[in-house]
Amino acid sequence: MPHKANAARRHHIPRPKRRVANWAVYDAALRQRGSLTVWFTEEAIASWRAAPRTTPGGQPAYSDLAITTALMLRAVFHQALRQTEGLIASILKLLGLDLPVPDHSTIGRRARTVRLPNPPRSTSGPLHLLVDSTGLKLCGPGEWLIEKHGTRKRRSWKKLHIGMDAASGRIVAATLTDRDEDDAAQIGPLLDQVSDPVAALTGDGAYDRMGVYAAVHERHPEATVVARPRSDAVLSDTAATAPTQRDHHIQAIAEKGRMAWQRDSRYNLRARVEGQIGRFKLVIGPALRFHTDQAQAAEVAIAVEVLNRMLGLGRPESVSIA
Repeated sequence: MPHKANAARRHHIPRPKRRVANWAVYDAALRQRGSLTVWFTEEAIASWRAAPRTTPGGQPAYSDLAITTALMLRAVFHQALRQTEGLIASILKLLGLDLPVPDHSTIGRRARTVRLPNPPRSTSGPLHLLVDSTGLKLCGPGEWLIEKHGTRKRRSWKKLHIGMDAASGRIVAATLTDRDEDDAAQIGPLLDQVSDPVAALTGDGAYDRMGVYAAVHERHPEATVVARPRSDAVLSDTAATAPTQRDHHIQAIAEKGRMAWQRDSRYNLRARVEGQIGRFKLVIGPALRFHTDQAQAAEVAIAVEVLNRMLGLGRPESVSIA
Protein backbone atom coordinates (compact mmCIF):
# COMPACT_ATOMS: atom_id res chain seq x y z
CA MET A 1 0.00 0.00 0.00
CA PRO A 2 1.56 3.36 -0.97
CA HIS A 3 2.08 5.98 1.73
CA LYS A 4 1.41 3.58 4.58
CA ALA A 5 2.69 6.14 7.05
CA ASN A 6 -0.33 8.38 6.30
CA ALA A 7 -2.92 5.60 6.32
CA ALA A 8 -4.26 6.56 9.76
CA ARG A 9 -4.92 10.13 8.64
CA ARG A 10 -6.75 9.25 5.42
CA HIS A 11 -10.51 9.52 5.02
CA HIS A 12 -11.93 6.02 5.37
CA ILE A 13 -15.11 6.40 3.36
CA PRO A 14 -16.92 3.15 2.54
CA ARG A 15 -17.60 2.57 -1.13
CA PRO A 16 -21.29 3.27 -1.84
CA LYS A 17 -23.35 0.35 -3.07
CA ARG A 18 -26.01 0.80 -5.72
CA ARG A 19 -28.23 -1.42 -7.84
CA VAL A 20 -30.03 -0.84 -11.15
CA ALA A 21 -33.78 -0.66 -10.57
CA ASN A 22 -34.82 -0.88 -14.25
CA TRP A 23 -32.49 -3.65 -15.34
CA ALA A 24 -34.92 -5.25 -17.83
CA VAL A 25 -35.43 -1.97 -19.72
CA TYR A 26 -31.76 -1.03 -19.56
CA ASP A 27 -30.69 -4.50 -20.72
CA ALA A 28 -32.94 -4.18 -23.79
CA ALA A 29 -31.50 -0.72 -24.49
CA LEU A 30 -27.95 -2.09 -24.36
CA ARG A 31 -28.84 -4.73 -26.95
CA GLN A 32 -30.55 -2.16 -29.16
CA ARG A 33 -27.36 -0.07 -29.29
CA GLY A 34 -25.90 -2.64 -31.66
CA SER A 35 -28.92 -2.71 -33.97
CA LEU A 36 -28.37 -1.40 -37.49
CA THR A 37 -31.96 -0.14 -37.63
CA VAL A 38 -31.05 2.43 -34.99
CA TRP A 39 -28.39 4.04 -37.12
CA PHE A 40 -29.89 3.50 -40.61
CA THR A 41 -33.26 5.14 -40.04
CA GLU A 42 -36.16 5.76 -42.40
CA GLU A 43 -35.26 9.45 -42.35
CA ALA A 44 -31.78 8.66 -43.62
CA ILE A 45 -33.21 6.55 -46.45
CA ALA A 46 -35.72 9.21 -47.50
CA SER A 47 -33.14 12.01 -47.47
CA TRP A 48 -30.22 10.01 -48.88
CA ARG A 49 -29.85 11.98 -52.11
CA ALA A 50 -28.80 15.61 -51.98
CA ALA A 51 -31.25 18.31 -52.97
CA PRO A 52 -30.41 20.07 -56.27
CA ARG A 53 -28.38 23.21 -55.76
CA THR A 54 -29.20 26.48 -57.51
CA THR A 55 -25.70 27.98 -57.45
CA PRO A 56 -23.03 27.30 -60.10
CA GLY A 57 -20.89 24.20 -59.62
CA GLY A 58 -21.17 20.46 -59.51
CA GLN A 59 -24.22 18.83 -58.04
CA PRO A 60 -23.62 16.81 -54.84
CA ALA A 61 -24.86 13.25 -54.98
CA TYR A 62 -25.28 12.66 -51.24
CA SER A 63 -26.98 14.78 -48.59
CA ASP A 64 -25.33 15.77 -45.32
CA LEU A 65 -27.59 13.25 -43.61
CA ALA A 66 -26.19 10.44 -45.77
CA ILE A 67 -22.59 11.41 -44.93
CA THR A 68 -23.51 11.75 -41.26
CA THR A 69 -25.05 8.26 -41.30
CA ALA A 70 -21.87 6.86 -42.84
CA LEU A 71 -19.68 8.58 -40.24
CA MET A 72 -21.90 7.28 -37.43
CA LEU A 73 -21.60 3.71 -38.67
CA ARG A 74 -17.85 4.18 -38.90
CA ALA A 75 -17.65 5.44 -35.33
CA VAL A 76 -19.92 2.78 -33.83
CA PHE A 77 -18.35 -0.23 -35.54
CA HIS A 78 -14.73 1.05 -35.51
CA GLN A 79 -14.18 0.59 -39.21
CA ALA A 80 -11.98 2.28 -41.77
CA LEU A 81 -13.55 4.30 -44.58
CA ARG A 82 -13.31 1.49 -47.14
CA GLN A 83 -14.95 -1.00 -44.77
CA THR A 84 -17.66 1.59 -44.02
CA GLU A 85 -18.35 1.83 -47.74
CA GLY A 86 -18.74 -1.94 -47.90
CA LEU A 87 -21.00 -1.98 -44.85
CA ILE A 88 -23.34 0.62 -46.35
CA ALA A 89 -23.43 -1.26 -49.66
CA SER A 90 -24.39 -4.50 -47.92
CA ILE A 91 -27.12 -2.78 -45.87
CA LEU A 92 -28.65 -1.15 -48.94
CA LYS A 93 -28.57 -4.50 -50.73
CA LEU A 94 -30.25 -6.31 -47.82
CA LEU A 95 -32.92 -3.62 -47.63
CA GLY A 96 -33.51 -3.80 -51.38
CA LEU A 97 -32.95 -0.08 -51.85
CA ASP A 98 -31.75 1.38 -55.14
CA LEU A 99 -29.54 4.09 -53.61
CA PRO A 100 -25.98 5.07 -54.52
CA VAL A 101 -23.19 4.15 -52.13
CA PRO A 102 -20.75 6.94 -51.20
CA ASP A 103 -17.18 5.82 -51.81
CA HIS A 104 -14.55 6.16 -49.12
CA SER A 105 -12.93 9.19 -50.78
CA THR A 106 -16.24 11.06 -50.80
CA ILE A 107 -16.89 10.24 -47.15
CA GLY A 108 -13.41 11.44 -46.14
CA ARG A 109 -13.68 14.64 -48.19
CA ARG A 110 -17.22 15.52 -47.07
CA ALA A 111 -16.29 14.90 -43.42
CA ARG A 112 -14.46 18.24 -43.46
CA THR A 113 -17.53 20.23 -44.53
CA VAL A 114 -20.55 18.17 -43.42
CA ARG A 115 -23.25 20.15 -41.63
CA LEU A 116 -24.41 18.35 -38.51
CA PRO A 117 -27.97 18.62 -37.15
CA ASN A 118 -28.53 20.96 -34.24
CA PRO A 119 -28.83 19.20 -30.87
CA PRO A 120 -32.32 19.16 -29.36
CA ARG A 121 -33.11 21.64 -26.62
CA SER A 122 -33.48 20.40 -23.08
CA THR A 123 -36.98 20.12 -21.64
CA SER A 124 -35.91 19.71 -18.01
CA GLY A 125 -35.28 23.40 -17.34
CA PRO A 126 -31.96 25.14 -16.61
CA LEU A 127 -28.89 22.95 -16.98
CA HIS A 128 -26.35 21.96 -14.38
CA LEU A 129 -23.30 21.85 -16.64
CA LEU A 130 -20.41 19.53 -15.74
CA VAL A 131 -17.15 20.28 -17.58
CA ASP A 132 -13.92 18.34 -17.98
CA SER A 133 -11.26 17.54 -20.57
CA THR A 134 -9.25 14.57 -21.77
CA GLY A 135 -6.56 13.76 -24.31
CA LEU A 136 -7.12 11.99 -27.63
CA LYS A 137 -4.19 10.50 -29.52
CA LEU A 138 -3.50 11.32 -33.15
CA CYS A 139 -3.10 8.42 -35.56
CA GLY A 140 -0.86 9.02 -38.54
CA PRO A 141 1.15 7.20 -41.20
CA GLY A 142 4.17 6.96 -38.90
CA GLU A 143 2.32 5.28 -36.07
CA TRP A 144 3.63 1.81 -36.95
CA LEU A 145 7.20 3.10 -36.59
CA ILE A 146 6.41 4.10 -33.02
CA GLU A 147 4.91 0.69 -32.31
CA LYS A 148 7.88 -1.16 -33.80
CA HIS A 149 10.90 0.96 -32.96
CA GLY A 150 9.71 3.39 -30.31
CA THR A 151 10.46 7.08 -30.35
CA ARG A 152 12.25 9.67 -28.30
CA LYS A 153 9.53 12.23 -28.95
CA ARG A 154 6.25 12.43 -27.09
CA ARG A 155 3.28 11.21 -29.04
CA SER A 156 1.07 13.90 -30.51
CA TRP A 157 -2.38 14.33 -29.08
CA LYS A 158 -5.21 16.83 -28.85
CA LYS A 159 -7.45 17.84 -25.99
CA LEU A 160 -11.20 17.24 -25.95
CA HIS A 161 -13.30 19.55 -23.77
CA ILE A 162 -16.88 18.52 -23.03
CA GLY A 163 -19.85 19.99 -21.21
CA MET A 164 -22.44 17.53 -19.91
CA ASP A 165 -25.94 18.00 -18.55
CA ALA A 166 -25.93 16.50 -15.05
CA ALA A 167 -29.63 15.59 -15.17
CA SER A 168 -29.96 13.91 -18.57
CA GLY A 169 -26.36 12.77 -19.06
CA ARG A 170 -26.24 14.26 -22.58
CA ILE A 171 -23.11 15.96 -23.87
CA VAL A 172 -24.40 19.41 -24.83
CA ALA A 173 -21.10 21.04 -25.83
CA ALA A 174 -17.69 19.88 -27.06
CA THR A 175 -14.55 21.53 -28.41
CA LEU A 176 -11.28 20.13 -29.71
CA THR A 177 -8.06 22.07 -29.14
CA ASP A 178 -4.31 21.64 -29.13
CA ARG A 179 -2.86 19.91 -26.10
CA ASP A 180 -1.38 23.16 -24.74
CA GLU A 181 -4.75 24.90 -24.53
CA ASP A 182 -5.85 25.78 -21.00
CA ASP A 183 -9.06 24.12 -19.78
CA ALA A 184 -10.41 27.34 -18.29
CA ALA A 185 -10.05 29.17 -21.62
CA GLN A 186 -12.65 26.85 -23.21
CA ILE A 187 -15.50 27.72 -20.86
CA GLY A 188 -16.64 30.53 -23.16
CA PRO A 189 -16.68 28.40 -26.35
CA LEU A 190 -18.48 25.61 -24.48
CA LEU A 191 -21.15 27.94 -23.11
CA ASP A 192 -21.65 29.47 -26.56
CA GLN A 193 -22.80 26.04 -27.80
CA VAL A 194 -25.45 25.71 -25.08
CA SER A 195 -28.79 27.20 -26.10
CA ASP A 196 -30.50 26.40 -22.79
CA PRO A 197 -30.17 28.51 -19.64
CA VAL A 198 -27.43 27.33 -17.28
CA ALA A 199 -28.14 27.24 -13.54
CA ALA A 200 -24.75 25.92 -12.39
CA LEU A 201 -21.34 24.96 -13.76
CA THR A 202 -19.09 22.49 -11.96
CA GLY A 203 -15.46 21.69 -12.74
CA ASP A 204 -12.28 20.51 -11.05
CA GLY A 205 -9.35 22.62 -9.87
CA ALA A 206 -8.30 23.44 -13.43
CA TYR A 207 -11.35 25.72 -13.66
CA ASP A 208 -10.51 27.68 -10.50
CA ARG A 209 -9.83 30.85 -12.50
CA MET A 210 -11.39 34.30 -12.36
CA GLY A 211 -11.86 34.09 -16.12
CA VAL A 212 -14.20 31.13 -15.64
CA TYR A 213 -16.39 33.05 -13.19
CA ALA A 214 -16.40 36.04 -15.53
CA ALA A 215 -17.32 33.97 -18.61
CA VAL A 216 -20.22 32.28 -16.80
CA HIS A 217 -21.48 35.54 -15.27
CA GLU A 218 -21.37 37.26 -18.66
CA ARG A 219 -23.62 34.68 -20.30
CA HIS A 220 -25.68 33.47 -17.33
CA PRO A 221 -25.62 36.08 -14.53
CA GLU A 222 -27.64 33.94 -12.10
CA ALA A 223 -25.57 30.77 -12.56
CA THR A 224 -23.51 29.25 -9.76
CA VAL A 225 -19.90 28.24 -10.39
CA VAL A 226 -18.50 25.35 -8.37
CA ALA A 227 -14.78 24.84 -8.93
CA ARG A 228 -12.47 23.29 -6.36
CA PRO A 229 -10.20 26.05 -5.00
CA ARG A 230 -6.49 25.36 -4.93
CA SER A 231 -4.89 24.48 -1.61
CA ASP A 232 -3.12 27.86 -1.51
CA ALA A 233 -6.20 29.88 -2.52
CA VAL A 234 -6.68 33.22 -0.74
CA LEU A 235 -9.67 35.50 -0.36
CA SER A 236 -10.14 38.49 -2.63
CA ASP A 237 -9.61 42.06 -1.47
CA THR A 238 -13.38 42.59 -1.24
CA ALA A 239 -14.13 39.42 0.71
CA ALA A 240 -15.14 41.36 3.83
CA THR A 241 -17.58 43.71 2.08
CA ALA A 242 -18.60 42.03 -1.18
CA PRO A 243 -17.51 38.37 -1.21
CA THR A 244 -17.47 36.58 -4.55
CA GLN A 245 -18.63 33.02 -5.22
CA ARG A 246 -15.03 31.89 -4.98
CA ASP A 247 -14.69 33.62 -1.59
CA HIS A 248 -17.73 31.71 -0.32
CA HIS A 249 -16.13 28.42 -1.43
CA ILE A 250 -12.84 29.23 0.32
CA GLN A 251 -14.62 30.30 3.51
CA ALA A 252 -16.82 27.18 3.52
CA ILE A 253 -13.77 24.92 3.17
CA ALA A 254 -12.00 26.75 5.99
CA GLU A 255 -15.02 26.45 8.32
CA LYS A 256 -16.38 22.97 7.51
CA GLY A 257 -13.56 21.17 5.71
CA ARG A 258 -13.19 20.12 2.10
CA MET A 259 -15.32 16.97 2.38
CA ALA A 260 -18.29 18.86 3.81
CA TRP A 261 -17.92 21.56 1.13
CA GLN A 262 -17.97 18.93 -1.60
CA ARG A 263 -21.20 17.50 -0.21
CA ASP A 264 -22.95 20.83 0.35
CA SER A 265 -21.93 22.34 -3.02
CA ARG A 266 -22.76 19.13 -4.93
CA TYR A 267 -19.21 19.12 -6.26
CA ASN A 268 -19.26 15.32 -6.25
CA LEU A 269 -21.60 15.38 -9.28
CA ARG A 270 -18.45 16.01 -11.28
CA ALA A 271 -17.82 12.24 -11.19
CA ARG A 272 -20.56 11.89 -13.82
CA VAL A 273 -18.58 13.78 -16.45
CA GLU A 274 -15.55 11.61 -15.71
CA GLY A 275 -17.74 8.58 -16.33
CA GLN A 276 -18.91 10.12 -19.61
CA ILE A 277 -15.30 10.55 -20.71
CA GLY A 278 -14.70 6.90 -19.87
CA ARG A 279 -17.68 5.91 -22.05
CA PHE A 280 -16.35 8.10 -24.87
CA LYS A 281 -13.04 6.27 -24.92
CA LEU A 282 -14.66 2.84 -24.48
CA VAL A 283 -17.33 3.22 -27.18
CA ILE A 284 -15.60 5.55 -29.66
CA GLY A 285 -11.93 4.97 -28.86
CA PRO A 286 -8.99 6.90 -27.39
CA ALA A 287 -7.70 8.31 -30.70
CA LEU A 288 -8.69 10.58 -33.57
CA ARG A 289 -8.58 8.85 -36.94
CA PHE A 290 -8.87 11.76 -39.35
CA HIS A 291 -5.80 13.88 -40.10
CA THR A 292 -7.17 17.40 -40.74
CA ASP A 293 -8.52 19.83 -38.16
CA GLN A 294 -11.91 20.20 -39.87
CA ALA A 295 -12.43 16.45 -40.18
CA GLN A 296 -11.32 15.87 -36.59
CA ALA A 297 -13.83 18.44 -35.35
CA ALA A 298 -16.58 16.65 -37.32
CA GLU A 299 -15.34 13.31 -35.93
CA VAL A 300 -15.78 14.58 -32.37
CA ALA A 301 -19.23 16.00 -33.15
CA ILE A 302 -20.29 12.67 -34.67
CA ALA A 303 -19.00 10.82 -31.60
CA VAL A 304 -21.01 13.11 -29.32
CA GLU A 305 -24.14 12.50 -31.40
CA VAL A 306 -23.57 8.74 -31.22
CA LEU A 307 -23.20 8.75 -27.43
CA ASN A 308 -26.28 10.95 -26.98
CA ARG A 309 -28.32 8.71 -29.28
CA MET A 310 -27.23 5.62 -27.37
CA LEU A 311 -28.16 7.34 -24.13
CA GLY A 312 -31.58 8.15 -25.54
CA LEU A 313 -32.33 4.45 -26.01
CA GLY A 314 -32.30 3.87 -22.26
CA ARG A 315 -30.47 4.83 -19.08
CA PRO A 316 -29.93 2.87 -15.89
CA GLU A 317 -31.89 4.04 -12.85
CA SER A 318 -29.61 3.17 -9.96
CA VAL A 319 -30.70 3.37 -6.34
CA SER A 320 -28.56 3.35 -3.23
CA ILE A 321 -28.40 0.24 -1.07
CA ALA A 322 -28.33 1.04 2.62
